[in-house]
Amino acid sequence: MSVQHGNHQLGAIPGAGYGDAVSSVTVTVVEHPLVVDALARIRDKHTPNALFRQNLERIGTLLLAKATDSLPTVETTVTTPLTDAPARRLAVQPVVVPILRAGLGFVHAAQELLPDADVGFVGISRDEATFAPKPYVNKLPETLAGRPVIVIDPMLATGGSLVHTCELLIERDAPAPIIVVCALCAPEGIERLRASNLSLHVVTAAIDDHLNDLAFIVPGLGDAGDRQFGPPA
Repeated sequence: MSVQHGNHQLGAIPGAGYGDAVSSVTVTVVEHPLVVDALARIRDKHTPNALFRQNLERIGTLLLAKATDSLPTVETTVTTPLTDAPARRLAVQPVVVPILRAGLGFVHAAQELLPDADVGFVGISRDEATFAPKPYVNKLPETLAGRPVIVIDPMLATGGSLVHTCELLIERDAPAPIIVVCALCAPEGIERLRASNLSLHVVTAAIDDHLNDLAFIVPGLGDAGDRQFGPPA
């Protein structure tokens, strides 16, 4: 596993790109001033739900911009009001996959940046006794071959839900590496990804200290789903 802070990369894998059969987990921690400002706001327990959602979306926009900076492009030509000009466009539209329900907090940011991207959905709850993932929704395209896939979920805690989701994506021929965008990560979750033999690029705002006995990230920000939408009935 390699970890990058900001634009500084440690232990990168030369030549790794979309479609390469390389099993690895690379983590990029984005330390942009606007990211850390929004992160402080969503960590604060006094932040009301509406402002929490707003700042979670701010983080999502900035992390997604970083996560997509190596998407493949093709050269083309456009006509300006004055003349023709060389241009570049995305070579293929990616597929964005939020993990419900907390992942909904990044969907608007993803659609603003990638208006032509398809959106699939994976719903996973957590068994509160065993912390094991409990899938309940799977709405994905029949095939993901040749299309970059971006999984969005604000929290990487135990890693169980993310591993399950990525395995579903690989069953549909998602190319490597799968991009994962999280506001916060626990080191235990990153280690779970590393042990999964998946090829992933994780983009996050912070790697926190540890998981507590209830599998909450510490210091964390609480339950990202509850803080966006309120606790379940």
